[in-house]
Parts: sequence; C-alpha cells; structure tokens
Amino acid sequence: MMRPPSLFPLFAEISTLKGVGPKLAPLVARAAGPLVRDLAFLSPSGLILRSEATVRSALDGELVILDLVIDQHLPPQRRGQPWRIRAHDDTGFVNLVWFKGFGEHLERAHPPGAERVASGRLERFGVEAQIAHPDHLMAADRKGQIARSEAVYPGVTGLAPRVLSRLALEALSRAPALEEWQDPDWLARRGWPGWRDALEALHHPETTANLSPDTDAAQRLAFDELLAHHLAMVQRKARRRAEPTPPIRRADLARRVEADLPFRLTGAQVRTLGEIRDDLASGERMSRLVQGDVGSGKTVVAMLAVAELAAAGRQTALMAPTEILARQHFESMAEPLEKAGIRTVLLTGRDKGAQRQDKLAALADGSAGLVVGTHALFQDEVRFHRLGLAVIDEQHRFGVAERRRLMAKGEAVHLIALSATPIPRTLELTLFGDLDVSRIDEKPPGRQPVVTTATPLTRVDSVIRRLAEVTATGAQAFWICPLVAESEFLDVQAAEGRAADLTERLTARVGLIHGKMPAADKDRVMAEFAAGDIAVLVATTVVEVGVNVPNATIMVIEHAERFGLAQLHQLRGRVGRGAGKSACVLLYAPPLSATAKARMEILRQTEDGFEIAERDLTLRGGGDLMGLKQSGLPNYRFADPLAHAELVRAAADDARLVLARDPDLTSERGRRLRVLCELFDWRADDAFAEAS
Repeated sequence: MMRPPSLFPLFAEISTLKGVGPKLAPLVARAAGPLVRDLAFLSPSGLILRSEATVRSALDGELVILDLVIDQHLPPQRRGQPWRIRAHDDTGFVNLVWFKGFGEHLERAHPPGAERVASGRLERFGVEAQIAHPDHLMAADRKGQIARSEAVYPGVTGLAPRVLSRLALEALSRAPALEEWQDPDWLARRGWPGWRDALEALHHPETTANLSPDTDAAQRLAFDELLAHHLAMVQRKARRRAEPTPPIRRADLARRVEADLPFRLTGAQVRTLGEIRDDLASGERMSRLVQGDVGSGKTVVAMLAVAELAAAGRQTALMAPTEILARQHFESMAEPLEKAGIRTVLLTGRDKGAQRQDKLAALADGSAGLVVGTHALFQDEVRFHRLGLAVIDEQHRFGVAERRRLMAKGEAVHLIALSATPIPRTLELTLFGDLDVSRIDEKPPGRQPVVTTATPLTRVDSVIRRLAEVTATGAQAFWICPLVAESEFLDVQAAEGRAADLTERLTARVGLIHGKMPAADKDRVMAEFAAGDIAVLVATTVVEVGVNVPNATIMVIEHAERFGLAQLHQLRGRVGRGAGKSACVLLYAPPLSATAKARMEILRQTEDGFEIAERDLTLRGGGDLMGLKQSGLPNYRFADPLAHAELVRAAADDARLVLARDPDLTSERGRRLRVLCELFDWRADDAFAEAS
C-alpha cells in the first residue's frame, strides 16, 4: 500500500521544519527521529508551571511571572562577572542576571523606566532576590504570550530545551485531522477524544497529572498504537498459515531417537513437543516460540523436531548467535541423531577449504539432515536440498533481515525460536502476538538446586578462601565481574584485575574471558574450562558463558547490585547442571537500595524463571524488565505494556475481530485502519518478530 497523501506532512524529513539546518538536524533526529512525525509523537517528560507573583510573595526556587519596571543596568566590573538588570515592582527589587554577555542588546531593548514582564526561577540570597537567565523578558503588553504551563521534552546534549519544544509544537501543527478509525461505540464508552485532539492534549499538559499514562488522551494514543501493532501481527500470522506445506506426521525415526535418550522427558517437554507435532501435522506453517529457563531442555525438544523433519525428507538449520553456543548444540545433538542415521554438520565462519565444501555439498544434496551454525548459515553459498525447519536460538540476537535470509532458503519453512528469557504472561501478547508460544516450565530430574546467598564485598577474602578449598577438591567455578560502566573497556579492566588477584591467591588455574578477545582465544579458554583444565573462569557479561560445564558448581557474581534480575538469574543457571551441590554467591557493595534487596531476596527464594519474571514485573513496574529490551520489546511511542495491560488485550481482541470480518481491510473502517497502520509504520510485511 502506498502511503496516503494525508500523511505526507508527517512523513517529511525534520529538515523541512523552520530553522532545522545541517547542524541542528542530527541533534533533533537523536532526540526524536528523522521525521516530522517523530517530533509530533515525542511525549513530554516533564512540565514547567509558572505562577504570577510579586517580588515579595515569590517563594525561593519558584517559577514566577513578575510585572516589573527597569531601574538600571549594571555591567560587569571585571572578567567573569555577569550582566545585571536591576528592576522592581511595588513590593521590592530583583536582579535579572546574564552570565554570557548580551549586555548591549539588553540595554537597547530594556531601557531604564520601561515596563516589562519577566519569568524565571526566583532565588533568594539573604535580602536579595535574583532570576538568572530569565525565560522571558518582554514588554508588559505581551504578557499573554507567556504560558502558565509548558511541556518539557527529553532532550540531548547540544540541543536547547526551548528549541526542541518549539520544533515539537511546529511538528504538531502539521498533524492533519484524519478520519476516525476507532469504533464509535468503543470511543463513547471510554470517553476518549479524537486522535488529533489527543495529540494536542499530549503536547499541552496543564498539570503534572496530565503526564500520566492513565489520561484519556494518553490511553487513546496508546490504544491506536497497540491496535496498529496487533493488526500487523494478526495479518502476519494469517499470511504464514495461508502458505500450504505438506503435513508431517509423527515418525518411527523420531520415536527411536526419543527412546534412546538416557532420560525421560519432563511433562513440560512432552507438552511442548506435542504442540510442535500438531503444528507440523496441520499442513500450515509453524511459527512457534519455545520459552524455558537455562537447562530446562529446549534443545532436546528441538532435536526431536529435527528427527520428525528428517523422517519426512526435510532438512533443518539451527542458528546460534555465537560459535561457542553453536558448537555446544552440535555436540549435544550430533551423536543421538547420527545414531539414528541423520547426518549432522557444524558450519561456522572458521570452516575453510575442502572441509567446508564437503559440508556445503552435503546440505545441497540432502545427505545432511541438520546443520548447526552461526551467521554463516544465511550466506548465499549455503544452499539446501529441501529446508523445512529453521531453529533460531536466542532469536532476539538476530536481525529481521538475517532471519528472513535463512527462511528464504526453503519453501514454507517452519520456525522454532528458542528463548532462555522467561516472559511474563502479561507481556506475551505484546511480544509474540504473531507467534504461538510454548513454555517449558519444569527442570529435568536430577538438576540440583542452587543455594543462593548474598554477601557484602567486605567479606570477599572469606569467599576467596572458601573458593580455594573447594577448587582444591576438583570443583570448578565462574567468577563474573561487575558491569563497571557503559564501557566494555572498563569491564575488561575489572575482569583482568580480578583474574590477576585470584591467580595470586589460588593454587588452582584461573582463566579469563572477555569481549575484547579474538574469537579463537575465547573458544580455546572455554574449551579448557569445559575440559576441566581451568578451575576458575573469570568473565565479563559481554561474552556468552553458555557452555554446559556440569562440573562447575560455584557462581560468584561481583557487584551483584549492578545487575538486573534477568542477568542474575541466567548467570546462576550456569551452575547446578551436574550431580554436585551448587552455590551462587551474590557479592554486593552496601548499603543496598530497597529494590536491590528485594531482587536478591527473590533470587534466594526461587529458581523458577517464570515466577521471577512475574515478580520482577511487580517489583519494578517498568523499565527493561527481565532484559526485555534485548528480547524484542517493541519501541512503542505511546503505549506502555504494563500501564496499558488492559488495552493490550482489548487491542488484540479488536484486531482479531476486525480481520476475521475484513482480512484485507477493504471496508470503510478497514480503509481507515490502513491509514492508522501507515501512521505507526506497523505493516504485515514489516519488521517486528517477522518470521518469514
């Protein structure tokens, strides 16, 4: 669909706004985005409230509007002093102060005896009253131009707040009145304004209460955005299901692979596998997300799905975000699949020469039923005989274009996305409205509980002494170094310092791994740790430490208060994978905030990632919940999936009902809803969570 002409003013570049030249445009784009629409959709982050007062009645620190008479100008007597204008009203004197010149201009514009109106923050120093850099100083008859309330926008360094405010209001003035796309009865029941009026109210809050996500205007705009998003997701899901694919029935080959496993599947694994098999047998394309904690058995379920595809003559590609994880998947799957006659190959960027050509040939002629790899899988030279399933591990680590390129290597390719980040049910609709979701919420039998303790950093010496004792018995440990700052360099410094300290104090061998190391060096260190040659692995969080090391029974997390609950929970999941008793030590710098205390208490009480996700949602009520920014949480402009949870459900229901009656949006309301989708750039063939 071509963008309707009514939206052209909003989709113009910000450089079309008055005063936005080559220097200003990048700053405005960083604050809002590259389009006029982005500025019009920029929500205020605060509010300036001004009150009319007199010099005597004004409170210290209050934003005031004063009616004044100019007395005299007081130029600076030496370098570094400000320019002052002394003025008065009937109740007292006030100094208007400028620290950056402007003296001659001020003297011409505001001569002694002139009646003026000034606004700004009044401060008191003993008996003296002062306003530094007044917001306004103008002729008394222009007093009406000073707003009693004024929105403040989240800015960027180098961009004056007043300039951003002016541009946001100019962008708002370009927003057209559009035909109503919402159901009239629904609008009347909610008492919401029209779209244009809601946008106007957003930019002109009169009180701080008007900044709340619960106002009628905020809810109206949030529902518009959510409805556009859900329409796109429902359409995507319908389009995928409309692509016919040969049904795949449960096969004896897959039964044999399952029967040869040295353990029995958990109830959650059986349930998830049943859902996958139902999808495969339906004759429709599968697009399923499998959620589960680290170590819950997602890979085993994916492997059994691979066996079902192989029995039907179809191939599978499993793509992992790092070579370490790809190798781990390959090592866990290759033996049981090869035993059943399913050739498995590992393909990474390091494969060269004849070995690489042999693997590529096996994929092209169909003799390899499964390929496990990294980004190398979507390269053009990788061709499949009959690709039927793509398994994407930690799917949020891949871009939309990358997933599309892999899926395009076959016809009507099924998708299984794996995620070790448990998602609260409240957010599942928002994140995965176009995917079917399975939860593996049980741990395999035999997994040992991890005893979690919180210890102040002042006792780090005793932790190291205890570490020396247990590593002397052959145990292994992770030591995760703190997130020092938003700087990988500083994180590496912290890790190097801790590794050097532990090397001095332990007789056991200490290894170090961080994101600045070459990939080959990281692989070597991880392999040595997995083989037991390294006893203590010091690591930063920028590197994936997902290698399965059953002998690792201790996890020390330094400065645990700096980590999110999701990171702490997933790092803890790296231990407790073998038969030995395991422990996680959360080293923290006191005093702890109330939130940090609650976070650590949650970790001490439970290892259930889904329960932790729900409690984190309640605890924080917003922000980057359970690492969801990395998991693909939409970058909404108006909607807050937590504050607007009820609207999320309503938008999902409305989208399903609308598209059930009008799948191509060709009715009168459908035509208007297409404008809505264009307005927010949510389209069925576009980016979010696209699985085709």
